[in-house]
Amino acid sequence: MSIKPSPQAMKSATAAKKLGIHLPAAPAEFQENALSREEFKVLQENPPEWLAELRRNGPHPRAVMAQKLNISIGGLSRSSITDALTTAEITALLQAPPAWLVEERAVHAKARAEAQLAKEREAARRPQS
Repeated sequence: MSIKPSPQAMKSATAAKKLGIHLPAAPAEFQENALSREEFKVLQENPPEWLAELRRNGPHPRAVMAQKLNISIGGLSRSSITDALTTAEITALLQAPPAWLVEERAVHAKARAEAQLAKEREAARRPQS
């Protein structure tokens, strides 16, 4: 994993985002080097133990935390969650949800319902082909 960034390689931050892991929690070798497409494909198809462990137990990036909590990334910001959470911390929040989490889940559900309604309205307006 010692390829310099080029059009055929991706930066470690991009790879971490695509792999769904929190970059600062990854090994230094992963953080400091770009990945070729082949190396990235190998990581996806046959993840090493450190990658499987990060995906399983975290700490997780914001997008994964929001998805696991069933809220938006903006909801994380509004609730002042700034640090990456582990799976155990997320589970604890879900088992005893604080008021902010209950509220953000309701806001997120309403936003999803409105988006679905808008999508259905748009589909109904389009002529059938």
